[in-house]
Amino acid sequence: MQQAGNPAPECILLAGVGGGLGRALVGQVARRYPRAQLLTISRANSAAPVDAQNHLTLSLSDPAATPAVKDWLGARTLPNWVIVCNGVLHWQNHRPEKNVQQCTDEALLQSLSINVLSHVHLAQAVAPLLQRRSPFTWASLSAKVGSIEDNQLGGWYSYRMSKAALNMLVRNLSIEWGRKLDCCRVVAVHPGTTDTALSKPFQQNIPAGKLYTPAQSADRIVSVLEQLSDADSGKLLFWDGTHIPW
Repeated sequence: MQQAGNPAPECILLAGVGGGLGRALVGQVARRYPRAQLLTISRANSAAPVDAQNHLTLSLSDPAATPAVKDWLGARTLPNWVIVCNGVLHWQNHRPEKNVQQCTDEALLQSLSINVLSHVHLAQAVAPLLQRRSPFTWASLSAKVGSIEDNQLGGWYSYRMSKAALNMLVRNLSIEWGRKLDCCRVVAVHPGTTDTALSKPFQQNIPAGKLYTPAQSADRIVSVLEQLSDADSGKLLFWDGTHIPW
């Protein structure tokens, strides 16, 4: 029998809280679930209001992060929710590609490292700790541009390819963990274009009303997770909870 609605979390792990959306999610889950324990991870010292005792500073793109996070989590309450915000679109001397000639190995590998491997390494750390009867939700922040079927514009090669790979990771985890756990929802979530450093260079082209504050996006993401059903697991979800084709 399919279950609708997600059990309220007793412990939440937020990874990537150094970014604008990650910081907003820290505030959002703290307001909605004041009794839940909040664990946080960031690559550098975070500006988010985090509990130093329950915060880990490391790069999840580094394979050495997997055993470090596993040991760190093993000494704490098992999270019921894991939200992974790690992602990159542009950086110094790199902007999204307009044609295939602009797609360099360096840019593609950097995109894969942050947009995919950070999520893979965290999943590898969490997997051995999962318990069959403990409800579990995993959400990777992805992007609509990672949808192969939805792609009508082309371009943005390294970002699109890395997000498509992330979406496949989510699909695989939903199958593997769905076989092992009694209640497990694994999703990718497109938060919409949010007013953060990631979108800054492209905001002039965004239609009125389509650029959302970090607080708006964080509120929507948490609402989506609260309302998840078994049928949502393994899917790419829009910020309103509707399904986006892979």
